[in-house]
Amino acid sequence: MQQSPLLRFKPFTYRPFALLRFAMPLVFAAVLVFFSLTAPAFLTPGNLSSLLLNNFVLLAIVAIGMTFTVAAGGIDLSVGTALDFSSLAFIALLNAGHGTVVAIGGAMAAGLSAGACNALLIGGLQLTPFLATLGTLFIGTSVQQLLSSGGQPIYLSSGLHLGIATSRLAGIPLPLLIVATLALLYGGILARGRFGRSLVAVGEQPSVAYYSGISARRVSAYTYLASALAAAVAGIVLSSTVSAYVPLSGNAFLLNAIGAVFIGTTLGRTGRPNLPGTLLGVLFLNVVSNGLLLVGWNFYWQQVATGGLIFAILAFSFVSRRPD
Repeated sequence: MQQSPLLRFKPFTYRPFALLRFAMPLVFAAVLVFFSLTAPAFLTPGNLSSLLLNNFVLLAIVAIGMTFTVAAGGIDLSVGTALDFSSLAFIALLNAGHGTVVAIGGAMAAGLSAGACNALLIGGLQLTPFLATLGTLFIGTSVQQLLSSGGQPIYLSSGLHLGIATSRLAGIPLPLLIVATLALLYGGILARGRFGRSLVAVGEQPSVAYYSGISARRVSAYTYLASALAAAVAGIVLSSTVSAYVPLSGNAFLLNAIGAVFIGTTLGRTGRPNLPGTLLGVLFLNVVSNGLLLVGWNFYWQQVATGGLIFAILAFSFVSRRPD
């Protein structure tokens, strides 16, 4: 018997938390309007250019790699170590008289050494990602202190000039092209690649992944190598920007990279890490930091305000996913 159209009609359901799914875009828009009105220099071309090239690029590169580890159900506390190792090797090789290509290759290898350590500890010895990457962080910190005479910066020799940070291709700054290339590569793998599907399965349903024949050890090893690879690229860009290696400078990107990844998860209904969301999270954090600086807030109050906004966005996102 055919059901009456009236019986098939689905009544309107009031969902008080539906708008909270748009918490991140709404807060971002409100922040942009607020700083546009309170900081006259905020929308000037010079400030926007500095925000993108000096702040956004490095954090975005580190956060791209961090997205992989969070999607796999882990965390990488050693991204700063991989960045610093890469920066140190890059400057040291250039000062030793080697060419840029050799210096880049050595820097990538040095950064990947931190990822290889994590891969061995997590994929081989099956330590938890938190403990393994924390151990790599501690070891990396000590190694840097030993190699830099107790934490002294190493400057690029006079007469050597690096054009990575200032070069342009088709009118687009090279650092932004590097971010775009990494985002497309990592984002494509995570969203559509076979490895990306395995990575997400290990992170979200490890038991199902196991019975599907997916090797969690192998996936974890490749994931942390990929995270270290991105951090190594950031180390090269940082060195070319400041023409020096500054010990332990990579640790400054750790917490913001984690925050950007989790902010990015609010853009989807599943709460899954994704590259577009991560990049928007990076941009949001940099806009807030830049705007608060322009309005004259103390650095420590900037951290408090940024942390409060992150907490509010994540809380709203969590509430919006609850069944009404």
